[in-house]
Amino acid sequence: MAIDIKADVDAVQQIGAVPKVLDLAARITGMGFVAIARVTSDQWICCAVRDSIAFGLEPGGELRVETTICNEIRQHGNTVVINDVQTDSDFCNHPTPAMYGFRSYISAPIVLIDGAVWGTLCAIDPTPRQLRTPEILDTFQLLAELIAAQLELNQRLERSQADLIDERKTAELREQFIGVLGHDLRNPLAAVDAGMRVLLKNLDTGRAPEIALGVQKAVYRMAGIVENVMDFARGRLGGGLTIKRDATLPLAPVLEQIIAEFRTAWPTVTISSSVQIEEPISCDRSKMGQLFSNLLGNAITYGDQSRPIHVVARTLDGTFDLTVSNEGPPISEKALANLFKPYTRGDRPSQQGLGLGLYIASQIAQAHGGKLSAISTGRETTFSFEMPI
Repeated sequence: MAIDIKADVDAVQQIGAVPKVLDLAARITGMGFVAIARVTSDQWICCAVRDSIAFGLEPGGELRVETTICNEIRQHGNTVVINDVQTDSDFCNHPTPAMYGFRSYISAPIVLIDGAVWGTLCAIDPTPRQLRTPEILDTFQLLAELIAAQLELNQRLERSQADLIDERKTAELREQFIGVLGHDLRNPLAAVDAGMRVLLKNLDTGRAPEIALGVQKAVYRMAGIVENVMDFARGRLGGGLTIKRDATLPLAPVLEQIIAEFRTAWPTVTISSSVQIEEPISCDRSKMGQLFSNLLGNAITYGDQSRPIHVVARTLDGTFDLTVSNEGPPISEKALANLFKPYTRGDRPSQQGLGLGLYIASQIAQAHGGKLSAISTGRETTFSFEMPI
């Protein structure tokens, strides 16, 4: 189907963070040409570009979609990475690299909430590049998710402005989202950029694992911010958070995987855990993992990191209970009263973030027919989630 070229180009150009996204993508990959492309079955349109190799494509420019690898990505929905075309068994005989004169390539799909591939964030370079690393892949895919989130938000705002939200709420939501891109993501993006530059200089030294861990932690933080903002936008604009219950797979491995990820990202923080669940539990495992991740991240952020965090998950008398406890300064009564409201961040305003983590966790709890509560006395704070099985 033919697409509205001007509308799609304008939609991307109106996203203020796009130049920074393209610049970061170019710096972490070393690629000379980076573009955000709208891709359909019969068109490939450049919507934004950073070009330091004189490839010659400008916003609004078009390539024959059948000659692009992006067309294949639109069909299978997976990221494609080529370190060197000449040594890549899958692409050494592919016509596209020879047609456009590149040796290295990376492209991640921009996927909307309904699962449709809107387009791609793609990059090419005439020289080989080492692109197949977790840091580069995670960051590049995260940038594609950021673009998708903003496009989705803008589309929903335009469609529902008249009958879902008034002018004040629209301005507030846009302002908060821009705040995430411009402020909350600035530091972890800078950490990823700096970490990658230092890592490249220390590949053969003993510092490489330490530097890679710092990059991983920054990527993990960005992923959490994006996930919370996307769920918040969907909930506000789509009429509430939706879940998909499933009792065919166990929940315990999800919780244990999240604990393992946090232990890897914060090796100096002790996390003790006791997971004793009688399976199966009918729940949305992905959302339940997000709830738990938000609680555990909150405990690390606001708790005393020199003291252990205690996690207990159990089933008892037809109820699933999950508690996360941390030591540290108590939460005031005033803060407790507003803890699960959006845009609140406890008693420490210096902390970065929109204060959406606990709000999203409470919405997930309600969607499961459960309840999330908090108690803070003395030196210990405990968040408890209860849900009937």
